[in-house]
Amino acid sequence: MKRTILIITLSILVLTVYVHMSTPTAVYAQTASEQEAKLKAEYDQLQEEIVKWQGILKDTQTKAKGIQGDISGLNAKIKEAELTIKAKNIAISRIGGQIEQKNKTITVLEAKVNRGKESLAQLIRKTDQINSYTLPEVLLAGRNLSEFFQDLDSFNSIHRSMEEHFNVIQEVKATTEKEKQDLDAKKNQEADAKYVVETKRKTISASQKEKTQLLTVTKKEEKAYQGVLAERQARAATIRAALFRLRDTEGINFGQALEYATNASKATGVRAALILAILTQESDLGKNQGSCIVKNLENGDGVGKNTGNSFARIMLAPRDTVPFKNITSRLGIDWQTQPVSCPPARTFFSGRGFGGGMGPSQFIPSTWELFKGRVGPAVGVSADQADPWNPLHAFTATAIYMEDLGAISGSYSAERNAACRYYSGSACKAGRVPANVFYGDEVMKKSEQIQVNIDFLKGV
Repeated sequence: MKRTILIITLSILVLTVYVHMSTPTAVYAQTASEQEAKLKAEYDQLQEEIVKWQGILKDTQTKAKGIQGDISGLNAKIKEAELTIKAKNIAISRIGGQIEQKNKTITVLEAKVNRGKESLAQLIRKTDQINSYTLPEVLLAGRNLSEFFQDLDSFNSIHRSMEEHFNVIQEVKATTEKEKQDLDAKKNQEADAKYVVETKRKTISASQKEKTQLLTVTKKEEKAYQGVLAERQARAATIRAALFRLRDTEGINFGQALEYATNASKATGVRAALILAILTQESDLGKNQGSCIVKNLENGDGVGKNTGNSFARIMLAPRDTVPFKNITSRLGIDWQTQPVSCPPARTFFSGRGFGGGMGPSQFIPSTWELFKGRVGPAVGVSADQADPWNPLHAFTATAIYMEDLGAISGSYSAERNAACRYYSGSACKAGRVPANVFYGDEVMKKSEQIQVNIDFLKGV
């Protein structure tokens, strides 16, 4: 009797489990769908207006740079920025609703998995109790063998139900993981939209300031306007002449660096400002870490370029020492005097890592050999003449690598993640704080500052 009651209980429990597991996932209410459609229509209309004002802006930029022409251009820039902010705020609102829905869906799915786990645990405990019965116990309870085997069939049926139930839990868990990945993507979209809003607000502020300055100059004050133009030209000259620091090689002026970055951008689709920001970040790291010279190709040992202090295993031999010798030999460089980046510490220990990065882009020799076939043709030389210490070649290599890492979409999160991968091989995902985030944040901050200078030079 005890066994029969247990089996009946199990059957009811399995039925209850399937009722729980079949509860449909929550979907958008009709009102939410209507709101989404309304926002989308408003967003589409704003996009049309943005295109219109971008056309006006482009048209005014082609006209003579008179006072009224400048003011018209600034008005168009301000209007385009204001409309973009409005459109992005709508996008943020829509994404916020989608994120909220994703969170609700994930909560429902996780609750479903937890219910499934609890039910499965109960089934396991109950079947454990049935398994503990022995044949003598059944016989002593006054039951015949025919009844026993009938119960055994029911018992096996419950086992099959448990297996099916387990599969359902696995499917729900897989769905939950996909929803979490979709949520990460939505958070990235929201971060991108917010970044554009902040950038456009800065554009409006700068444009309003310049507009105020120009409005104080009338047509009768042509001399004053000439002073404004002279001020612009002087600032442009200062920007172009500013030293652009490069790691482990001579610095170049910003105008030359921008030319190299622009060429690399055309070849890859990666923003010139982002390329320059990566190389600026590498220069800062170079100043902090110093430079080394390899003296032994057998083990990669060497010395500090400025101090002469010994460094163990600057490069990983033979992975990097062999290609390093090949690269320098092809380019007619003495490998014993050519500086490379230093490792994190002078003595070697497990997990310390290696140095050996070459030139402004800091490619290690084995990696450069993988990229030379793409760098050479992009700069108009053979693959064997691709030179990691040549600024143009280095800029192009950085752009190609950033393209491979996903930086060509132009969105904030894609560029930031590509920068993190450039530094450590892993992305800085939304909602997480890995050790490489500082690099991505610094690169994006530098790219914003550099973009301001680039935009100014284009305007002049």
